[in-house]
Amino acid sequence: MKELIFSPADFVAVFNQTLELAYPVVAIQGELTNFRVSRNRWVYFNVKDELASIKFFGSVYQLPGPLQDGLKLRVVGTPRLHPQFGFSITFQSIQPVGEGAIKKAADFLRAKLEAEGLFAPERKRPLPEIPRRIGLITAANSAACADFIKILNERWGGVEVILADVLVQGMEAPAAIVGALDHFEQISPLVDVLVITRGGGSAEDLVAFNDERVVRAVAGSRTPTLVAIGHELDISLAELAADQRASTPTNAAQIVVPDRRHIIIQLDNVGSILQKFLMDTIGTIQTDLTGGRKYLTSQVFSSLDQAKHSMEASRKLINVFDPRAALKRGYAIVKKGRDHVKSVRQVVKGDNLGVELSDGKIKVVAE
Repeated sequence: MKELIFSPADFVAVFNQTLELAYPVVAIQGELTNFRVSRNRWVYFNVKDELASIKFFGSVYQLPGPLQDGLKLRVVGTPRLHPQFGFSITFQSIQPVGEGAIKKAADFLRAKLEAEGLFAPERKRPLPEIPRRIGLITAANSAACADFIKILNERWGGVEVILADVLVQGMEAPAAIVGALDHFEQISPLVDVLVITRGGGSAEDLVAFNDERVVRAVAGSRTPTLVAIGHELDISLAELAADQRASTPTNAAQIVVPDRRHIIIQLDNVGSILQKFLMDTIGTIQTDLTGGRKYLTSQVFSSLDQAKHSMEASRKLINVFDPRAALKRGYAIVKKGRDHVKSVRQVVKGDNLGVELSDGKIKVVAE
């Protein structure tokens, strides 16, 4: 057999071609060691067991959250032989495995995000009372999806549901959920509320909802969010970042819309209250009008009486000052031409005077 002799560059090229054919993507599970981040961009670490250790390399943006040596991970990536830096695997996704490692990774991330204020109550927004359009992010063929839509329609019909069918567990789930959130950020008009839900499961099944990319996407959504994961013991970080959380998909539907039967009862009660208020108001107005009419009538008659008394007093006063009344008592009015004679000094002998009595006039000559 002829010996194959390669140059280093040729061997690297042939070896990588062989890897691309035989092992284009591999998943390695083991203990994390030598974890470090360079220039806030590149990530280097090893995954080891009792017998071997493998180098990994990748972008910081692919991390599920802060990691620490000693965690047990499942890493998916592409094996490559670098011409200068040797063999490593470029990771595509990282997932803690085992309840202890999952909890520890979630605790690291929770501490980091709490320090940033991502879970602060003042960041929470109220959900709309009656949404017209709901964005639903879940697995389309899941019981969670069926339960949510069933309860939603039972409680309040006519709501438009836009479904984003995504993986809700596994290594590809975080990217799928983030992609769905991004999709709902782009549509116009925006939906009124986003519901992200799935049923219960093990810690490994639910690990996607503790992924930093998912948590940040939920917190950064322009639309109010409700996250409902079917478990009660441990609250996922995505639930903490959401504007509101629900314990199950059914509970999510109960929160996101009211029960129309209760609304109908409330409207009937409000209608009865308004009807009673209207009748009471009409009764009060009628009573006020009757009282007002009586008051105005009495005021009119009182004003008429006062006017009569005033006219009578005026008439009497006029009679008192009427010159003709004095004439009837024996007095006379003496005129010289058109002027009234008020003094003897106004008259000389021979003046023609007119004397007005109560029943006639006399012409006289002064002597």
